Amino acid sequence: MKDIRTNSVYAWLLAARPKTLTAALIPVMLGSGLAFSDGMFQTAEALLCLGFACLMQIAANFINDLVDYQKGTDRDDRLGPKRACAEGWITPRAMRMGIGVALALACLCGLGLLYRSWGELPQGGWELVVIGVVCILFAFLYTTYLSYRGWGDLLVLVFFGFVPVAGTYYVQTGSLGADVWVLSLVSGLVIDTLLTINNYRDVEQDKLSGKQTLIVRLGARFGRQFYLALGIAAVLLCTWFVGSGRLTWLEFIWAPCIYLYFHFMTWRHMCLIRSGERLNAVLGETSRNMLFLGILLAVALC
Repeated sequence: MKDIRTNSVYAWLLAARPKTLTAALIPVMLGSGLAFSDGMFQTAEALLCLGFACLMQIAANFINDLVDYQKGTDRDDRLGPKRACAEGWITPRAMRMGIGVALALACLCGLGLLYRSWGELPQGGWELVVIGVVCILFAFLYTTYLSYRGWGDLLVLVFFGFVPVAGTYYVQTGSLGADVWVLSLVSGLVIDTLLTINNYRDVEQDKLSGKQTLIVRLGARFGRQFYLALGIAAVLLCTWFVGSGRLTWLEFIWAPCIYLYFHFMTWRHMCLIRSGERLNAVLGETSRNMLFLGILLAVALC
């Protein structure tokens, strides 16, 4: 990579890891699609949810970068993403400031939601404060402790499934129901495929750094099977929406089933490569597949 000036705009862009923002975008799209289906879509609330989700993802990326640098666990095997602090692109002091700015901007989005929800939702919006505090707390806990104890997959289900999908739907409608919880689980399972392929690729480095992911504990074969199972489970859950009348069988075929085809082909690619730098291509395909399902399913629900 070409020389990058320390603390430059380009350095911050790399540190933010824009490709990971797909995981922040999908749950908001799905929650908004369901709200639109119910005739209660609110543009401002949807945009504020999107801003909060993306800024929290960026803040988490910054925290991860800084903590890896401080712990000395930066990857030097060319498999994982380069760390901005380790590469000298951003100084640790500037990164701490960047974390603060990202979290402050996320809080502003949260305050915007609170302002618009105050007096309109059943509890006056205080539940949004609790959710925001929990999100900030776990952004730190995940990187510094929980990811090293194998909690990553469960936290993906919570913070890329139930919290953003249900939260996006709730601030627009003021209610929750079974469809929202099922859609939240679909979102969490699909996004967990990205964490799974990331952990599968980094399994040897994670062993050295003491990071006890599921794949470190249960092995690479489990990782391949788990990756495939996540996509299948997400698609099977989508049959719920056929039963509830949210989707027709034709819409089920051209949204979840088409995703499953691409997911299966990516899984085959993963099995052929097994290990090494070439797994970065599988990571890219997984991100593409996730976004594909998010867009198609959100449109189908509308």
